[in-house]
Order: sequence, then structure tokens, then C-alpha cells
Amino acid sequence: MRALARRVGLGIAARGDISDTIDWVRRARDAGLDSVWIHDSYFERDAITYGSAIAGALANDPPSSFRLGLGAVNPYTRHPVVLAMTGSALDELLPERIVLGLGTGLPLRLGQMGIPYSPAEGVGRVSDAMDQLRTLWAGQRLPSATPGLPPIVPMFPPVHRIPLFIAAYRKDFVELAGRKADGYLARPCESIPSLRGILERLRASATAAGRDPADIETAAYLLSLVDKTRREALNRAKREPFVIYMMSVLGDVSLQRAGFPREMRDRIAAAWRAEDYHEAGKLIPDELLDAFMLCGTREDVAAKAMAFHAETGLDLPLLQPVVQDEAQTVELIEAAKLYAAMPDRIAVPESVAAAAGSAPVVAGSAGAGATLGGLADDRRLGLLERGRRRLGAAYEILRPFAYTASAIPVLAGGALAFVDSAFSWLPFLAALAGGMLLHSGTNVINEVYDVRKGIDTITSPRMSHAVLTGRVSERGAHLFAIGLFAAAVVVGSYLVWLRGWPIVAFGLLGIAAGYTYTAPPFQYKYRAIGVPTVFLLMGPIMVGGSFYAITGTWDVRALVLSIPVGLLVAAILHGNEWRDISEDTRAGIHTLSGSLGRDWAHYGYLALVIGAYVALGVAVAARWLPPTTAIALFSLPFLAQVVRSAELGASGQARAIAMIDVQTARLHFAFGSLLVIGLLLARLAA
Repeated sequence: MRALARRVGLGIAARGDISDTIDWVRRARDAGLDSVWIHDSYFERDAITYGSAIAGALANDPPSSFRLGLGAVNPYTRHPVVLAMTGSALDELLPERIVLGLGTGLPLRLGQMGIPYSPAEGVGRVSDAMDQLRTLWAGQRLPSATPGLPPIVPMFPPVHRIPLFIAAYRKDFVELAGRKADGYLARPCESIPSLRGILERLRASATAAGRDPADIETAAYLLSLVDKTRREALNRAKREPFVIYMMSVLGDVSLQRAGFPREMRDRIAAAWRAEDYHEAGKLIPDELLDAFMLCGTREDVAAKAMAFHAETGLDLPLLQPVVQDEAQTVELIEAAKLYAAMPDRIAVPESVAAAAGSAPVVAGSAGAGATLGGLADDRRLGLLERGRRRLGAAYEILRPFAYTASAIPVLAGGALAFVDSAFSWLPFLAALAGGMLLHSGTNVINEVYDVRKGIDTITSPRMSHAVLTGRVSERGAHLFAIGLFAAAVVVGSYLVWLRGWPIVAFGLLGIAAGYTYTAPPFQYKYRAIGVPTVFLLMGPIMVGGSFYAITGTWDVRALVLSIPVGLLVAAILHGNEWRDISEDTRAGIHTLSGSLGRDWAHYGYLALVIGAYVALGVAVAARWLPPTTAIALFSLPFLAQVVRSAELGASGQARAIAMIDVQTARLHFAFGSLLVIGLLLARLAA
């Protein structure tokens, strides 16, 4: 496996499916990257356990020079003797390919665990740990920390050389790295000016200690987010809680070197502490992200990584995905390949250099003014491409998969009118259009306010990220929703002319309920009454209202027919709320599922989907509905699917209910369509 022309690595966190992580690591190795580095981040999953799994998988692969870095562990939560044992075991799996980063860990996390820490003592603790590790790895005894006890004898053979990196940004640690470490690992969210200052101090310390600064390898995590355009990447980053957090804890020196006021950071931090992520994201300017992150297309990310390398002398950029998933990780591997293929002196887009507080890198062999994917890529989009993206975003935010919730009730009311020989096409089509327009407006308003309240993030298991990623602005989405509600009013005006003022009541109720579902003043979705309200609106009111709009009369059978239909619509929403309990609770939202708790939310979901079939059975047995409507029982395979997903979800397998709303919508469509067919068959049979 041939290495790339310039060294570059991948930074990942110990989270997610370990099999996915191993697959990404293999892709990075096969692409020619130098190494993969794993964060030790409390309180997620153990980085050493992930590192061991990766090392075990790579040990069975063909030999390569690809390295595995642990960055960074600390001697407070893992004693140096334990770290020595860990290094020995990993070295046996991947001889001469293990790197160990050492730091103190975050004082906040140590404090949460009751571990004493002081900055002055931390440097000595890490320095001593380095000495002890090297002593044990050399096969030598270590004196006992308690007088009178036998020395510590390593019961493993001497290991191959394991480079020790210092992973801390304080002045004393940087100087320690220059005196005795094999390398230095910079934290995420360092700007070019800040990292340049750190590495200058490192080299000066090495020179003062009589060492060649070139012997000290330098690496840095570079937080990265890739999207189709720079604009979309920046908008997406501002919606990501981890990015907001990192911007809220930027150090005073880092901000000063990059040319930003501390007050900007403090305002972001205040919004973060108040859990107002929407406001915090709005406070982050593009220039701040450009200075401390790599945002844009894969070409933009590669060009910015080159700026860090060229402007600071950084040896090993580590591209770290903000959103650790398949798409982002693969994009960063491709960006790493682009970075490695760049000439040593290539023109970096001026907007990158200016935002980072550095001068543009002088063009060399690439030619004056050459760039790789400049940050003006948004403006390079053609009219057709911009139109296509906007249509795609509109389609996404409308959530067409859920239209069954509004179409089936109107179809059921129309089919019941057909049974009574009172069906009329024009009022039926008007009722169908009006219902779907109200539903569409509700979907859009729901997304806008879920984003504003910080409920939805990039990693939320939902169908639409159009507002989150900035492909539709909040203002644009809000105006779109108002337009949909206005169109519903126009359609409803015909029904008012035809059937009179009762239609006005239905229309006003539909608009008010749809808009205030998540919007002020009621926001009843957030008050634990969303599910029962949706049952009434999409069940009795919509079925009975459509029947009245078509026939001009009332019928108790419409109420009976509406119960199973409404239960399944309510199940779509309830399944969504059950799946999103964690996100809703984090955002301070009180849904019915959150109030019930996971166990009772699971039972409530089963009661809704199974209750629809029970209600149909009772209605047919009591002769309230024609026997032919029992044909809806042919939808039982869809019921079996959602019940199985629900049971897996209740057992702790969150992925099983990631699409529970879509699956329930399919069940509703299958059940409702067959129910409508059953009514039509009853009329034909008569």
C-alpha cells in the first residue's frame, strides 16, 4: 500500500459502531494516509478499547506503515504502569506502529470524578509519566511509590519504540514537549496564528535543550465539515452543538492571535449555557469558523489544511469530522488525498487566509492565483443547479412521505359519501387539496420551530435537514408555510360558498392548529398534548369535515370510520416523539412520550397501532361499517413490521425505531387505502 506524497492523518472519536470505525480506518490506510488518531473523550466510549479493536483488526491485514495514535490519554485516570501495559499489548498487535499522546485531561472532567488537579502539578505529573513509561518499556524495574514495597517489574518483553507526544496547549507543556517528547499534538480549534506561535515556542524550547527541532513531529486535529458548497458547510456547522461548544470555550490567547474579541466568545458561551443553541449559532460569524475550522467542499478543506501546513510548518494535519458518519468520513479521506497531491506552495483562497489572520500562501509551481476549490464555489453554481437544489430542499422540508396522514382521512370521507350515493368530484378535490395544503404548512412550520428551539441537530434521525444545513433559510421556510396556509384559504373559500359557514369553522381550526402546533402562542406539540390533538384533527374532524364538505350532511358513521384512521395518524406522531425523547428532553420539550417515559411510550405506540384494528373489528361486528371494510386486515404484514421495530426499540436498539414514523406512515397508507377500497366495494356490491 503506497503512502501519499505528503503525510496526513484522520482523527476520530470513540463513538458509534466499532465495525464502521474499523472500515473507515481501513479506507484511510488503503488511501495512503499516515495514521488514524482516537480521542479519549469523557464520557463517551473508551478510546483504548476502540484502539485495541482497530489494532486487532489491522494485525490480520497485510503489513503496512499505517500508524495508530491514542491522543490523548492522561496519567490521572490511567496510571503510567497501566499505560505501559496498554502500550505493550498494542505494540504486540501493531509493532512499531503505535503512538501515544499524553496530557492531563480536562480539569472539568477530572473535577467531576473527584480527581485533584492543579496546573502547576500537572506538568510534573506528565513529565514523570513519560519517564516511567520509557523505563518500563525498556524492560527495567521501577521503584515502588510506597517505601518498603518491592519494585515494579514489567512482566512483558521490551516493546518497540512508541513515540510519546505531548497533547496540551499551555506554555509549560509546550516547552516540556520541546525538551523531552517525541512529538506535539495540538488540540482542535487552533487558528493558524495561534498554532504558529505554539510551534515556534516548541522549536525554541527544543533548541535550548540541545535538540534538533526537526526531530520533534508535530500534529494537530483540524475540525472539518464538508458539504456541497462552503455556504452550506458554514450554515451546517452553526447548527451543530459540538461546534457551538468549541466556539464557546476558545481561549483568550487564541482569540487574540486570530483577531477576535473575547466578548464575541462570551456571548456565544452565554447562549450555550442557556441551551439556546439557535441563538448561539446566530452569534457565530463565518470568519470565526474559517479561522478555527475547515468548512466547505472537499477542495476547500484540502486548501485550508495546506494553509495550516505551509503557514505553521505543521507536519501532520489530522482531519477530524465534526459529524462522524459515513459520508463525512469518506469526504475527509478524499480531502486528505487532495491535500497530499498539492504542490508545496499553492495559492490558498484569500478568504481562507484572511479569516485565519494570515497572508495568502504565495503561489509556486501551481501558477499565480491558482486555487483548489476556492471558497466562492457557491457563486459558481449555475441557475439550473441552484433551482434544482431549491426544489430538492422544498421537497425535503414538505416531507411527502407523511401526506398519507391528510389524504387518507379525506379519501375515507369521500368513500363514505360514495356509499351513500352522495359523492361529488369538485368538493371532494377541494377538500383533498385544502387538507394537504394545511398539512404541508404544518410540516414546514414544525421544522422551523424545532430548529429554533434546538431540538433538531445534524445528527437527528429525521428525514429533513433543509433548514439545518441552510439550503432553506428560516425566513424563507416561514414565508413558504404562510403561502401554503394562504393557498388553503383560497381553496376553502369555494367550499364555504358551497356548504356555508360550518366550513369556516373547520378551516380556522385547521389553520390555527397547524400553525400553533409548534409556533407560538400555543406550541401544543411541546405541551404533551400533540398526539391527542392530532388524533382529533386528522381523525374525527377531517373525516367528518370532508364528508360534510362533499355531501352537505352529517353522519355518525363518519365518526366511527374516523377512529381507526385517527389512531394511526396519532401513531405516526407518537412514534416520532418516542424516537426523539432524548433530543426533546435535552431541549426542554415536554412531549407525551417524554412525559410517559420510554417504557410507557412504547406501550402507548402499540396501543395506537393495534387499537386501529380493534376499532375496525368492533365497527364491522356492530354493523356500523360494511363487512367489506374488513379487507383492511390485509395490511397486517405492515403492522407486524412496526410492532417488531417497536419491540427492538424498546429493548434498547435505537436504530430499530430510527424510521418508525416512516414505517407507521406506510402502515397508515396501506390500512387506509384498503379501508377506502372496502367502502367502494360495499357500494358496488349494493
